[in-house]
Amino acid sequence: MGSMKDKRKTRLQPPHAAETKDVRFAGTFEVLVPIEGRNKPAKVPLQFPTLSAAEGWMHSAEGKDMIAEILEEAQKG
Repeated sequence: MGSMKDKRKTRLQPPHAAETKDVRFAGTFEVLVPIEGRNKPAKVPLQFPTLSAAEGWMHSAEGKDMIAEILEEAQKG
């Protein structure tokens, strides 16, 4: 039987907000969506002025729909 620690390692992390690393958008935040089989997460093509705005968008209907679309596209290709 696998331990709980093993299960956590294989489970994909949920989408999360982080500060933008692109210097053109310094001081903004973006939403990153981990994709199974990829080293780098997919980025939602939006910028947010604050961390709370990005997190709020993730939990909105629009955010959930866009994250679902990104995950669907990743599974197709």
